[in-house]
Amino acid sequence: MSSLAARRRSPLALLVLLLLGLTFTGTAYAAFAPKAAPGTSAATATQEDVEAGEQLFLANCATCHGTNAEGVDPIGPSLIGVGAASVDFQVSTGRMPLPAPGVQAERNAAQVQFSEEQISQLAAYVDSLGPGPDVPDEEYLDLEGADIAAGGAAYRTNCAMCHNSSGTGGALTRGKYAPTLMGVEPQHIYEAMLTGPQSMPVFNDQNLTPQEKENVIAFLKYIEDGGNSHGGAGLGSVGPAGDALFVWTIGIGVMIAAAIWIGRKAA
Repeated sequence: MSSLAARRRSPLALLVLLLLGLTFTGTAYAAFAPKAAPGTSAATATQEDVEAGEQLFLANCATCHGTNAEGVDPIGPSLIGVGAASVDFQVSTGRMPLPAPGVQAERNAAQVQFSEEQISQLAAYVDSLGPGPDVPDEEYLDLEGADIAAGGAAYRTNCAMCHNSSGTGGALTRGKYAPTLMGVEPQHIYEAMLTGPQSMPVFNDQNLTPQEKENVIAFLKYIEDGGNSHGGAGLGSVGPAGDALFVWTIGIGVMIAAAIWIGRKAA
C-alpha cells in the first residue's frame, strides 16, 4: 500500500492521468463525431480538369479574385479554402461572375455562363488550392427517407428568422436580404448551408449533420408543393407579416367605416 501511495504522489502521476484523459477524449470524438457527407472535390477530379479549370478561372475570375485566387481587396475575396461546393453554388445559380458591383449577388438562372462540365472544372481548380466543402453527394439530395417534421423544427430554429417561416425570404440590414428558398435546387440549398454565402452563417456537419440538412431541404420542398397549406386563403404564404397586413388594411378599414356609419346615425 505504501508503494502504491508513493506512486500516486509522484509528479508523473498527473502527467499520466492527463495523457490518458486526452487519449480517451480523442478516441471518443473520432468514434462518435458526425461524418462529413461524401461529395466531389479536386481529389476525385483529374489533373486535366484542374488545368482546364485554371484556364477558365484566369479568363473569367482573375480580375476580381486575383491570378492566384488570393483575392483583390476590396473587389473580390480570396477563394483559397472555399471548396468546390462554394464555386458550384455561386456559378451554377448565376451569381458569379458578378455582372456589376452591388450590395448583394442575386440568383439568376439565365445568367449562368458555363456548362456543367466547365463549372466542375472551375470547382476542381479552386478546391485544389486549399481544402474546403465538397459538392454534396446525391445520397443527401434525393430526399428519400427524409424526416419532414424534424426538418421543419431544424428550419425554424436555424433559418426562419431570416428566410421567413414559409421560406419566402426577408429583408436584412443595409439593403441586403435573405432570398426566397422556393424553386431552389436541393443541391444549391445544401451548398448554401455548407458554405454560408454572403450574410448567411455556415452550417457545417457539426452544426447540422448531413441527414439534418436533407431533412431541412425536404421540409422546404414540402412547403413548395403546398403541403403546408391547411385550407383557406394562403395570403401569399408570407407568414404572420402577410396576415397582419391583411387585418390592418381590411379589418381597420371596416372598423373605420362602421364608426363613421354609427356617428352619422347618432347625428
